[in-house]
Amino acid sequence: MVGNEFFGNFDLASAAIWLFWVFFALLIYYLQTENMREGYPLEQDDGTIAPNQGPFPVPKDKTFILPHNRGEVTVPSGQRGDRASLALAQTSKSAGSPFVPIGDPMVEGVGPASWAPRRDVPELDAHGHPKIRPMKALPEFKVFAGRDPRGKVVVAGDGEVIGRIVDMWVDVPEQLVRYLTVDLNPEGTGKTRLIPINFCKIKVDRVTVRSIYGKHFDGVPQHSWTDQVTLLEEEKIMAFYGGGTLYADPVRLEPQL
Repeated sequence: MVGNEFFGNFDLASAAIWLFWVFFALLIYYLQTENMREGYPLEQDDGTIAPNQGPFPVPKDKTFILPHNRGEVTVPSGQRGDRASLALAQTSKSAGSPFVPIGDPMVEGVGPASWAPRRDVPELDAHGHPKIRPMKALPEFKVFAGRDPRGKVVVAGDGEVIGRIVDMWVDVPEQLVRYLTVDLNPEGTGKTRLIPINFCKIKVDRVTVRSIYGKHFDGVPQHSWTDQVTLLEEEKIMAFYGGGTLYADPVRLEPQL
């Protein structure tokens, strides 16, 4: 009989919706605090810890065991701080004033040329093998579509011919070309640099790289191994070409119409 049972006057639908909202709020709290394991605690322009870290507290340390015997990492306190001192100067003492690069921004790695201190180890696939490798080490890979850039000359943003493409670097599990190898001396001295494929335009008779000029190719960060590239090396290489898009020529700093 209604009124004599426990659930007789109990609104199960209302209880269900309230339980859902409580669960949803806890889920948002959990996801937001987990998201704060990178980049926190926040710092002020002078490097001191910011008093306001946002509406959510910085989470306690959690240690993650990395796969493939790559050790452990503890965050947020164990974050790398080797980019604490940057070649930037504040344009004004007032809070929020913009910063400008000091010296050569492409070399210092600031602004569009910024890079993050990633681990100096190659990215691995699910089986623990380096993902990105040169095609010369992958005899099973062939070019079946599009233009093969190997053998084509490389033309920099200022029109200077700086070398010739000698190899392609492939993301093996994704089966995508990530980098091209340019020999800066086609006579075979082994002076090579990597060019990210997204900064190249492969034409019928040449490969053009607009972001940097011929004089900049010597300064492209090098990779240590002939058959693999580390995450940190990738970061610096990409940042160099990205920075050149703005800093390669002072004219590029001016407003463009």
